[in-house]
Amino acid sequence: MTEKKTEAKRLIIFLIITFAITWGLFFFPYVHAGYIWAESNDTSGDIDSLVALGMFVPTLGMLLARYITKEGFTVTGKDSMMLGMYFKDKKWIYLLLAVLLPYIYTELGCVIRLIIAPEIYDPNNEQLIEIIGPEKTNILIIPIALIISGIFGSCTAFGEEEGWRGYMMPKMIKLWGFKKAVLIGGFVWGMWHWPLTYVGHNFGTDYIGYPFTGFLAMSFMCIMMGIMLTYITVKSGSIWPATILHAVSNCGPSILACLTDPKKAAGWHANSILTFGFTTFPMLVLAVFFFVRYMKNDAVA
Repeated sequence: MTEKKTEAKRLIIFLIITFAITWGLFFFPYVHAGYIWAESNDTSGDIDSLVALGMFVPTLGMLLARYITKEGFTVTGKDSMMLGMYFKDKKWIYLLLAVLLPYIYTELGCVIRLIIAPEIYDPNNEQLIEIIGPEKTNILIIPIALIISGIFGSCTAFGEEEGWRGYMMPKMIKLWGFKKAVLIGGFVWGMWHWPLTYVGHNFGTDYIGYPFTGFLAMSFMCIMMGIMLTYITVKSGSIWPATILHAVSNCGPSILACLTDPKKAAGWHANSILTFGFTTFPMLVLAVFFFVRYMKNDAVA
């Protein structure tokens, strides 16, 4: 069996296991229970736990695929699980990028959101007061606190990244090259989230074209994120920068986000899918930058 056929077999086994277990045991029970993400109450705690556990399935899929195909469980090096953390040869830069990039595109996204929907500006919203109290100067520490929270609470992000960037993407790159791999891999990663998108995760359920435009938006976002995550994984040779970037991004570190109340959005400003394209534009710019940089300077012939 040729190397590419072997890699394709391992990739298919990984995807079948990961999708079957996640959708069948964790995500679809959430859908079947009839819960809507934004409307979940205390009685949905068990279902939320199922969703959280589902985030570890990509790593489980990787382990099972390695076992079934006798690929082995090398910790570092070529075709490994990329569990090393490296600081030599300026590889610490990718850990720094992992911390800073989510803040950059989240904050700039909030700037755009406020420009197109100024009515959501609310420096006295209840959520802000609840978080920082009456002293508004405390707002400056919120991004730092969220970044630290993301770093130390990144276990579920690791559950995804060890499977997607630590296993799926290296195989897709071997099969199709970086260009096709990040597009296909990002779409697959987004599709994996579709049951959660259906119940309102990220976009709610009250938007034009629900749920299909939500499916497309989720996959597009995962392609953008996937480019950055794959780039820093390939360049660092480690899964940890991607894990940190993913976790910090989930926390949404931003000062401006604390000064807004999305519930005050009016008209099309309240449509999550229509505003999605504007607020994720900074992420798109960064994704294109890293994509072009890789193809121009870092691609291996």
